[in-house]
This record gives sequence, C-alpha cells and structure tokens, in this order.
Amino acid sequence: MSAIGSLVFCTDCGNLLDGSAGDAKALLLCEVCGASNKDTSSKVVITRSNPSAFPSALRAKRSEVQTLTEEDMQTDATIRQTCEKCGREEVRYYTQQLRSADEGSTVFYTCECGHK
Repeated sequence: MSAIGSLVFCTDCGNLLDGSAGDAKALLLCEVCGASNKDTSSKVVITRSNPSAFPSALRAKRSEVQTLTEEDMQTDATIRQTCEKCGREEVRYYTQQLRSADEGSTVFYTCECGHK
C-alpha cells in the first residue's frame, strides 16, 4: 500500500481508499478489487512556504503603499458659506444621493458650532 499525506491508495489496483483515519491497526477495503490494506495515512499534513519563493510585483510595491487611518481621511469639503446660527463664514459640506440616479444629489452643510 502507498500513502501520500492523508491519502491512501490500494497496493493491488491503485484505487484511492475511503475512510482513512490515521489508525495503523485499521484495515481499509478497496471497493474496486476487494483487497484489504492497512491504513498508513498520517492525517497531519504540514506545508510551509517562504514568501520570497513566490515573487510578485504587487508584493514588491507593498512598501510604497501609504496606510491611512480614519483620522487621515477627510470626507467633508469646506466652502465659503455663512452659517445661519453663528455667522461663521466657512462651513463643511458633503453630498449624498438620496433619490434616483436621474435626480440631483442632496448637499448637507455642517458648521463647527454643530448647526446643520
């Protein structure tokens, strides 16, 4: 009988045997030729690879990629618009599509004082 990792093959016909559990005392019956075979599978398959074994242009550029946090991202833009509540001359705004695609976007203005 031969085993490759957790796969066990019949020694008589080469058929893949079902039901291997890694128990050396167990016998596996071949469904094709009817031969009895010992279960010699290891059931533990360990593979290792070195990252440098698979060169990649994308991996080489990894150091060039800039990592941004949420604080780094500014989702609002500023505009010269007077706040109705405090009179501040500059407010932040963002747009959002609330209706169908053929309708215009809705603009939301937010001031430092909290007025929207």
